[in-house]
Amino acid sequence: MVSIDPKNIEVPRLHRYLLGAVGPRPIAFASTIDTDGVSNLAPFSFFNAFSANPPILVFSPARSGRTNTTKDTYNNVKELPEVVINVVNYELVHQMSLASSPYPSSTDEFVKSGLTPIASELVKPFRIKESPVQFECRVNQVIELGDQGGAGNLIICEVLKIHISEEVLDEKGMIDQHKIDLVSRMGGNWYCRADENSMFEIPKPITTCGIGYDELPSDILDSQILSANNLGQLAGIESIPNETDVNEYKLLELSELFLSLEDDAPQLEIEIHKKAKLLLEENLLEEAWLTLLSFNN
Repeated sequence: MVSIDPKNIEVPRLHRYLLGAVGPRPIAFASTIDTDGVSNLAPFSFFNAFSANPPILVFSPARSGRTNTTKDTYNNVKELPEVVINVVNYELVHQMSLASSPYPSSTDEFVKSGLTPIASELVKPFRIKESPVQFECRVNQVIELGDQGGAGNLIICEVLKIHISEEVLDEKGMIDQHKIDLVSRMGGNWYCRADENSMFEIPKPITTCGIGYDELPSDILDSQILSANNLGQLAGIESIPNETDVNEYKLLELSELFLSLEDDAPQLEIEIHKKAKLLLEENLLEEAWLTLLSFNN
């Protein structure tokens, strides 16, 4: 493993390491306005949600690593502390990228990008019509992290109103993660698209506790087939299936496998673990446990 002291490498190289490792990062497509009324659009991937009560979003327009100049977005919110943060989906990713071009501060990126400005209700900056979710925000605080090139400037935004396209909502009125089709930034010129090919679900242990790694049976913990990730899935179960359920599952689902390898226990154990691994890949946690426990029953 390569170990790096950030103080001993050039900032541009450090910047590439940070962006290459910390990702995918959501994109704040920020709309601001200057004192002359000129709109500015710029995307920032140093961005996330940090609080629901109060609703706080934070993004960071960093100082230029080449010229140490500040972004128009930073300059604008210092003068008029309001911003609309528009989320970016796949349908507008190229227009967003175009808006990130280093146009002069007098340039309206709505015009250059071909995106449609629509009036906000509580703040002066415009919303992006094409964005599926738009957050009207008041800038509560700007925290400068340094005065040299590459230094970030944290824009602390309080959400005043949220606008959501009905096209991305499910039947319960919540945002459907498939419909919204979000994109995010990675290192270099790479982006990531959150579609059915890249998304998966993991139940969040909010009200239940998994048994933990330390409670896994030794033959499962020492498996040559199951990965550490698989073991993490198994350790997330709330309680291990009982012997009655294991025997019933073995009889109904695994009898053919056991008969075919009744004289070869080592190979049977391998096949059992392979089958459990496939079940885990399909998020069939209980079935995977029943399969694994059947070997010693």
